[in-house]
Amino acid sequence: MYDVAVIGLGGMGSSTVYHLSKRGANVIGFDQFSPPHDQGSTHGRTRLIRQAYFEHPNYVPLIRRAYELWSELSTEWKQPLFHQVGLLEAGPREGTLVSGVRQSASEHHLTIENLSPKEARSRFPGITVPEDMDVVFEPTAGILEVEHCVEAALSLAQSYGAILRFGEPVIRWEQDGQGFAITTPAGRTFASRLVVAGGPWGGKLLSSLSVPLLILRKTLHWFATIDTSYDAAAGFPAFLVETGHRYFYGFPVTDELGLKVAEHSGGDVVDDPSVVERQELPSDRASVREFLERWLPKATQSQTAFATCLYTMSPDENFIVGEFPSGRGVYFIAGLSGHGFKFASVMGEVLTDLALNGRTDHPIEFLSPLRFRT
Repeated sequence: MYDVAVIGLGGMGSSTVYHLSKRGANVIGFDQFSPPHDQGSTHGRTRLIRQAYFEHPNYVPLIRRAYELWSELSTEWKQPLFHQVGLLEAGPREGTLVSGVRQSASEHHLTIENLSPKEARSRFPGITVPEDMDVVFEPTAGILEVEHCVEAALSLAQSYGAILRFGEPVIRWEQDGQGFAITTPAGRTFASRLVVAGGPWGGKLLSSLSVPLLILRKTLHWFATIDTSYDAAAGFPAFLVETGHRYFYGFPVTDELGLKVAEHSGGDVVDDPSVVERQELPSDRASVREFLERWLPKATQSQTAFATCLYTMSPDENFIVGEFPSGRGVYFIAGLSGHGFKFASVMGEVLTDLALNGRTDHPIEFLSPLRFRT
């Protein structure tokens, strides 16, 4: 019998098997695909990491620890996984984004720079910030190489003795005596404790959890540029913009694909994460093209690459982390709501604490599944 079994080896699951095995646990992990893959929520080359968290100030202690753990993983992997390029954030003065950034920065004594739209345009000439916008710059923010982060965690987990089964979907799990039985097409595996990190498939794996999880199809776009204005090497940062009740984000040019731009808001509802339209639809590029024309005039309309990914939304758009209500010894993470990957390093540590000790010192009370009880 294994000490812990982990279902799902994407961002959260890969980090969890890494931390578990590093602590000496006898761990097995399952994934229906071969991570890193492009079927879920953990792909697309880059993910943003930032500290002045506008969504909720309570995330800040977690993201601070996440920074430390990404650095440790990079050192152990002997390759950089994080690139500090900074983050430009802009939104209406009465909006949610910039006011939330400032609240988190003030509460947790984080460094941000307040810029006027004119100062932002002068400093980063590739982006056209309207005069009626509030602007902040977060110098410690940057880019995580998402697939390489997953690859590093899984490879190091195996070096510590973790058994990882790729291409092996979990059909069901159930309590069996003092532990749990995990059934796959290859048979049954037994473990004392269980961690479920199923991403978009989390709703099926946690079907008796009385929390609705909504899956959204999102699209990622890369565009050619006409000069070096958007190059990370030239100092162009990542960006996050609130405009007209919509949110757009993107990354500077770091490779041959060019400038990456995507809409964080919106998205089409997906009934089954295994059945997703992966090809670009005529409507997919409309809002991004409009954003490009208004905000990034030196980017061309020549798209170099396209991808889809899935957001698994919780009712309040905050993560759900904790113990499964009806099964002691089952811990899970779900509903990452499109902003979870940057926390994967620390959430792997949190889930390891829970699986091995039944508790964690990390401040995750605000993410408890108990908040949805009526």
